Amino acid sequence: MITPEKEIPVHHLTSEEFQMSTLSAAGPENFHDVHRHNFFEIIWFREVYEYSHLELDFESYKLDNNQICIIAPGQAFNMKIEGEEGYAMAISREIFNEACDIESVLTGGVLPFFLDPKNEKTCNTIISLIEQEYKATARKELLKAYLKAFCIIIGEQINPEEPLLNDRQRVQELVGLIEKHYIVHKETSFYAEKLKITTHHLNDILRILRGTTVKKMISQRLILEAKRELSFGALTVKEIAFKLGFNDTSYFSRFFKKHTGQTPDYFKNNEKR
Repeated sequence: MITPEKEIPVHHLTSEEFQMSTLSAAGPENFHDVHRHNFFEIIWFREVYEYSHLELDFESYKLDNNQICIIAPGQAFNMKIEGEEGYAMAISREIFNEACDIESVLTGGVLPFFLDPKNEKTCNTIISLIEQEYKATARKELLKAYLKAFCIIIGEQINPEEPLLNDRQRVQELVGLIEKHYIVHKETSFYAEKLKITTHHLNDILRILRGTTVKKMISQRLILEAKRELSFGALTVKEIAFKLGFNDTSYFSRFFKKHTGQTPDYFKNNEKR
């Protein structure tokens, strides 16, 4: 199902919490034209063409054989499927959060990366089990177990170093909180209070693990959403500012220029060209 909005179309999972298909069958939803998901999607490109590419949040990525890409809810995505071989799994937020403990992809996805050849055979076996179960009885708990095994393997390539568990969990919670509240709550104290730690301690954790601060993370999220709307949506700059919680359009414009070096109008017109 696709929402008939003035904004970027959103693709939804409707009757199922998990869908799987081969790329040669065009995937579990229509890839063509810029759209967002309200779910996670894991795509494994087994065999592609020399000119195969995908577009993800204003960047075009050339694809190679044996690459995996994870798309998070809200990302602006586009790809022209021309018979490439591989698999696409559309996964509800609930199932993904249960089965795939990959903190770094919760809001930002993961750009195409090569699957380690030593893991290819194992991943292929797991995918075959998922496909077999999905086409048969599609038992939810079994699909989650297979998916968790798949995510453990690819997650080791995404997060090769394991930071302190408690701090890592706090960062994971923070990412989810920012995604949920960044439009309404732009102050660090709100997130520190939710995590039951001081603002100073929270920023110290972020500086160590990510080299950033809560304020910078919120600003980056706002800028990303603004770019998505300016590039692919039909809203005016004033409407985008209001949607993102800015009551003053001129302040939004100054905020955008501070972080991008361009005015919203200039960015919008340049992207359209």
